[in-house]
Amino acid sequence: METKDIIFELRTKNRLSQEELAEKVFVTRQAVSRWENGETTPNTETLKLLSKLFDVSINTLLGSPRELSCQCCGMPLEDANISKEKDGFFNEEYCKWCYADGEYMYHDMDELIEVCVKTMASEQFSSEQVREYMKEKLPKLDYWKRYKNLDGAEKFEQFKQKLIDEINALGVEGMPKVEKLNALVGGYVNLEYRLPNGKAVKFLDDNATYLGNQLECEFGGDRCFGVVANMEFILICTYEENGANPELVIYKKR
Repeated sequence: METKDIIFELRTKNRLSQEELAEKVFVTRQAVSRWENGETTPNTETLKLLSKLFDVSINTLLGSPRELSCQCCGMPLEDANISKEKDGFFNEEYCKWCYADGEYMYHDMDELIEVCVKTMASEQFSSEQVREYMKEKLPKLDYWKRYKNLDGAEKFEQFKQKLIDEINALGVEGMPKVEKLNALVGGYVNLEYRLPNGKAVKFLDDNATYLGNQLECEFGGDRCFGVVANMEFILICTYEENGANPELVIYKKR
């Protein structure tokens, strides 16, 4: 589809008149009409506003002329998994797992590789095959090429240390001190808990990236502690092998 058709489709899908759309992106109704007639295309700043308004990437608005991929992990990008800045605008360089809440989630290539191994390994591709593939691929991506020049790495490590201190200060009986937090994909740690009223609930977003770790219980036994946290909360639970029979220990807003 061409840009003119995409804008028309998005506008009508969202039940906006040309005048209403014009007001939302600070242009005239005539400008919207010219877009939809194919006479002109929105400028860069207006494309950003349209992208945020319709929750689609600029690449989509332009008819997907580029094949986007995350410049941190290499994942193909589409509107559903593209990252966003804190102001809600798309960042078309990264997936939402590698760049979340305005922060780069990975500062250790080996850590990212191990996360990818867990999510990508299958009957067709062994863990070692995935590991070797990622070791070859990641250094070619822009994020890792310019990693040393990116701001925020030190700030992010300070944030992780602050989280670690807060978690350890909770003094959960039987749980060892947390020494490290790893990036975790929500879908792999979003366990379902049974509340006293019998209702089953999940507290996490499958599509978000969190910081966490798994710890062996100091008292032994077959249950482990799981720790998951981000800027908004700290969650501590226990569970058996493969996340079976989870029990919520603490869910604390920060």
